[in-house]
Amino acid sequence: MSERPLVTWYGEPTPTEGRRVLVHAFTGFLDAGGATAMAARLLQSREHRLLATFDVDQVLDYRARRPVLTFVTDHFAAVDMPQISLHEVIDQAGTPFLLLSGPEPDYQWQRFADSVLEVVRTTGTTLTVGLSAIPWPAPHTRPLGVTVHGNVPSLVSSPHSLVGNIQVPGHIGGLLELRLGEAGEQAIGIATHVPHYLGQFEYPAAAITSLEALTSTTGLVIPVDDLRAPASRAEGEIAQQLQNSEEFVTIVHALEQQYDQLAALRGTPTPAAASSDLAPGGQVPSGDEIAAQVEQFLADMHDRESGDPREG
Repeated sequence: MSERPLVTWYGEPTPTEGRRVLVHAFTGFLDAGGATAMAARLLQSREHRLLATFDVDQVLDYRARRPVLTFVTDHFAAVDMPQISLHEVIDQAGTPFLLLSGPEPDYQWQRFADSVLEVVRTTGTTLTVGLSAIPWPAPHTRPLGVTVHGNVPSLVSSPHSLVGNIQVPGHIGGLLELRLGEAGEQAIGIATHVPHYLGQFEYPAAAITSLEALTSTTGLVIPVDDLRAPASRAEGEIAQQLQNSEEFVTIVHALEQQYDQLAALRGTPTPAAASSDLAPGGQVPSGDEIAAQVEQFLADMHDRESGDPREG
């Protein structure tokens, strides 16, 4: 019996004489603050049309991420099945680009990567860009950082990396960058640094940063105005938590000091707003102490949101 195809095509991309960009944004593992999901939704809210879909039955574990069924009175009326789809999207300047989005596959990563390589070559894509958001030990009171990595030296961030040589758990975005590079295709990734104490909550500012980095890196024109109001509301909620949590204040102050010290070493200006009054005495907790405070802060926030009887 022949293998079922993984990709089903519905159309062809608009011919273009310039560079064709394919953006992939997978939700799941590297989506701190929900930034990747929010960025993908904003991109797909623009004028777009469906070009292809991937057969999710072959690559997703439904028991790990169960589709939502709608029950109406006495029967099941609908099901919201996940999709991994390829759309052509039009940016603000009228430039078409490709968007591959959906949940990160659970199975057949090698075959999935081969299929994406085929998509890249079939569509004449000249640059593939992966969006991700990673937890980072940095404060929300400072500009969010971005790391651009990949095999296009002219687009990649400064070679003076803050990370160095490390090993990380595998993820499909990283594997695609690796496999496309091995095949001689241009591929980069944009990783937005999300304050690690906010990684479990929706943080629209991180989606704004991701999309602004996409604009500056590729030249695509992607307005982010629709995310400004949600970002402002989120900042207000965080400010309220600062007022109500001494532990949170200590965490943020310690991270601000670390951020500012590193910025000074690199000659990077920092915001004028001082934070020395957050933790009088200037004592900075150790890494283990910060981690413990972060864990307690997240637990407290979860209790407040879920109405845990222990709270209050």
